[in-house]
Amino acid sequence: MDYWVIIIKNNVERWILVIEEIKKNAEQAMIELIEIAGLKEKDLLVVGCSSSEIVGKKIGTSGAMATAEAVYSAIAPILSKHGIYLAAQCCEHLNRALILEEEVATYYGYEVVSVVPQPHAGGSFATTVYEHMNSPVAVEEIKANAGLDIGDTLIGMHLKRVAVPVRLSVTKIGEANLVCARTRPKFIGGERAIYRGEQR
Repeated sequence: MDYWVIIIKNNVERWILVIEEIKKNAEQAMIELIEIAGLKEKDLLVVGCSSSEIVGKKIGTSGAMATAEAVYSAIAPILSKHGIYLAAQCCEHLNRALILEEEVATYYGYEVVSVVPQPHAGGSFATTVYEHMNSPVAVEEIKANAGLDIGDTLIGMHLKRVAVPVRLSVTKIGEANLVCARTRPKFIGGERAIYRGEQR
């Protein structure tokens, strides 16, 4: 076999293994987050994902549609199974707008804005989500019940108050840091107040 054919074959095989590992970790992270956050049907979950960071590059410099597709294909079936709505955060070039199904925007009463994400203006993940949704729209802000931040994309601006960090068994997807959060209702009142459920 020709030397270059062997090199290419080995690189392809390595890339397939990397993609499978990304999918496995993304799936595990989503399963754990849903359980720990106690998410239920029609809850809204925001995902920020830097495909550049996943492959070990600086955020916004080396977006890869194949990497974004791997993450999406791992998490979408899980969210669908639980009836949880996905909001994909765009990059800073679109002011971190979010892509979601039109019916979800209507359900939550979010105002739709006019923009279509592209890999270099919105990011590979938001572009991938846009391409897979039935009737995708963009909105400028949401108040999500929980979030998955792959690669330090700063999803906190789109979470309900009060956000609580969630520690998972998965700490990275590819080379990207993984930070997750759930939210809880605010505690109000003083020393006489009684609260339902959790105490932190």
